Amino acid sequence: MNSVFVTGTDTDVGKTRISVAIIELLQRQGKRVAAMKPIASGCELTIDGLRNDDALQLSQQANVDLPYQLINPYAFEPAIAPHIAAEQVETAIKLALIKQNFDLIQQQSDAVVVEGAGGWLVPLNQTETMADLAISLDLPVILVVDIRLGCINHALLTVKAIESTGLKLQGWIANNLGHNPESIEIVETLTQRIWAPCLGYVPRLEAHESAADYLVLN
Repeated sequence: MNSVFVTGTDTDVGKTRISVAIIELLQRQGKRVAAMKPIASGCELTIDGLRNDDALQLSQQANVDLPYQLINPYAFEPAIAPHIAAEQVETAIKLALIKQNFDLIQQQSDAVVVEGAGGWLVPLNQTETMADLAISLDLPVILVVDIRLGCINHALLTVKAIESTGLKLQGWIANNLGHNPESIEIVETLTQRIWAPCLGYVPRLEAHESAADYLVLN
């Protein structure tokens, strides 16, 4: 596997942790791996400008050194939906700019891990969503599913939405998997209903543990 687009069933499902783990696993294969977080809300103002913690985590794991603005061209301070944050600062999110940055990053690396924001159909502007961004980059998709109440419906709807675009669903990852019977039953249900393979069963981890140890990329 080379470049990939990481999406989730919702916000706060562990996309960044899994994206960092994918970068680490690709690095173990001897690849030069770059990261990209094209759009990020909830950024903090620093002496260097707005910075997003997720983007910084991705950048720190990557072994291709890139300017922050190339990794995260759209950074917004309010922790709200990207299109609303962009409107508040009178900025239009343009997929062409993101694609331009991605092409520059791809030229300098063996693989690029691109992390989306929120869920698959989060609006980016008046007409486009996160799905349109993935389509413009033409990348296979990995879906992160946080194993919790309600995730079955969210996961299956997201899978259908991804399939409708014609993009390849590379696989899905069960994140924050508990040891209780309900969690195991949820994973079994999703495995029966999602044709793409499960690329990892990631339990709740301590800070020093790596999710990469629980992933198998194909």
